[in-house]
Amino acid sequence: MAEIKVEHLKYRYPLTKELALKDISFSIKPGEFIGIIGENNAGKSTLCQSLVGIIPSFYKGAYGGKVFIDTMEVAKLSVSDICTKVGIVFQNPFNQVTGSKLTVYEEIAFGLENMGLPRPEMIERIDYSLNLLDIYKYKDRNPFDLSGGQMQRMAIASIIAMRPEVIILDEPTSQLDPQGSEEVFRAVQSLSQEGITIIMVEHKMEKIAEYSDRVMLLNDGNLIAFDTPQKIFSMDDLEQYGVNAPTFTRICKSLGIRNQSTDCYPVTLREAKDAMHLLGKGISL
Repeated sequence: MAEIKVEHLKYRYPLTKELALKDISFSIKPGEFIGIIGENNAGKSTLCQSLVGIIPSFYKGAYGGKVFIDTMEVAKLSVSDICTKVGIVFQNPFNQVTGSKLTVYEEIAFGLENMGLPRPEMIERIDYSLNLLDIYKYKDRNPFDLSGGQMQRMAIASIIAMRPEVIILDEPTSQLDPQGSEEVFRAVQSLSQEGITIIMVEHKMEKIAEYSDRVMLLNDGNLIAFDTPQKIFSMDDLEQYGVNAPTFTRICKSLGIRNQSTDCYPVTLREAKDAMHLLGKGISL
């Protein structure tokens, strides 16, 4: 599976003076679930577009540094080569609907047709992705008759059917209710467990804390920190970067409850209960 390596990535959009990304370097192991957080204009979407080659191939601007998927430099790959390695799901599903297909089933088949896959394999992939996102019952519906949340799950299913080694999701649950958000996170987590690398931009800190292996904090185009959810959300100056820690972390901070082995605050309900039990705190959550 694919390993990602970013070396001194810099980018400035056309007709602007400030860099949107400022000398960013990091690496991601195959199969990791990476959460990306930060306030608006932190550089999150710009980074995602750089990882999939939209920057610099579509948005020209000023580009420096290198992005590698395995040993291949993304900026030098063709669109067809990138699509076999990396898939991206945008915040607005309308940006991904072709508009040329009459049913959800046909919409998900579109990319597979372009890949020239045999029909039996196409059917197997489409059925798998529809069931994984719990939208099989909508397979015969027109894509534009779906709700925003249903359409977003269709967009994710379209990427999953392509079976890339890396899936990038830019705020994919912004239009979903809590149940829909949970379904998407669980589906994406199962893909990570199968070895697919997941990179997700999200504002729902509780979900990022629960599902991410590591969390990347961006601010004003800078990579501030890249570490476990526990270490990121225990940062004393986190709010300075426009990010609030998960609810359970804030509660534990106010009570002075830390994990004794890591010296970090709990980030999930389970961690908070475990920490309180070990410390003998008679507090119910």
